[in-house]
Amino acid sequence: MLWTIFAVASVVLLGLSAGVFFGFSSFVMSGLARASDDAAGAAMNGINESAVLPAFMSVFFGALLVPGVTGIWGLVDGHDGGGWVLAAAAVYLVGTFGVTMAGNVPLNNRLLAAPDKAAGWRATWRPWTRWNHVRTACGVAATALAAVALV
Repeated sequence: MLWTIFAVASVVLLGLSAGVFFGFSSFVMSGLARASDDAAGAAMNGINESAVLPAFMSVFFGALLVPGVTGIWGLVDGHDGGGWVLAAAAVYLVGTFGVTMAGNVPLNNRLLAAPDKAAGWRATWRPWTRWNHVRTACGVAATALAAVALV
C-alpha cells in the first residue's frame, strides 16, 4: 500500500512538471514573442528568477527523486510496476532534467548576461522553445510510464 502511494505521488509530480513545460510550449513563449523584444527579455528573466523558488523547484526535483526511489524500491521489493516507474525516472532524468540543465538553463543565463536584453531575447527564445518542446514530450512520456505502473 505504501509503495502505491509513492507511485501515485510519482505520477502527480511528473504530471505537474510536464504541465509546466507544456504551458510554456503551448502559450507562454508565443505570448512573450508577441511582446516587444525588450519586454519579452525582461519578462523571461523575471520568470526564470521565479522558477528557482520552492514552489516549482520542489516539483522539478521531486519528479526526479520520488520516481527514482519508488522505482528502485519497487524492483527490490518485487512490485509489478517498479520497472515502469524506474523507466519513467530515467526518461525524466535524461529528457527533462538533463535537457533543462544542458539546454534551457544555459540559454537562461545567456539572456540574463546579455547587455542588450532585446538582442538576447531574439537570440535565445527559439532554441529555448525547441528544447522546451523536448522536455515537455519527455515529461509527458515519463508521466505515462509511471501511470502504467499503477495499472
